[in-house]
Amino acid sequence: MIGADSSSIIAFFVGEESADTKAIKHAIESSELILPPIVVTELLSDPVISAKAELFILGLPVLEIHEGFWQRAAKTRRLLLGRRLKARLADAFIAQSCIDSHVPLITRDKDFRHYAKYCGLKLYHA
Repeated sequence: MIGADSSSIIAFFVGEESADTKAIKHAIESSELILPPIVVTELLSDPVISAKAELFILGLPVLEIHEGFWQRAAKTRRLLLGRRLKARLADAFIAQSCIDSHVPLITRDKDFRHYAKYCGLKLYHA
């Protein structure tokens, strides 16, 4: 399975051609795309989401939240904040979902590199 961040999914929806959107396309075609729960929330919160995009998102599998998730996400975020690195709350949840499930993440958001360097997040590289 391969996870994806909102930024890459949105770029895919608008038809951008980039490494991350090509990875999204490949993950969809190979039925490997799975979304962290927070990504589902972020995408479905868009006030101008199309009905087609909403149906597509709702049809994708979602990573399971494992027992102790909230505590691990807090510890992961605390580690980065303690290093004075950017660690937004939603990113901490997305990263922890992927870490817990051993799923690499497709993203264009550079902030996830800190989760990869210090916390065990695997970033997907096509």
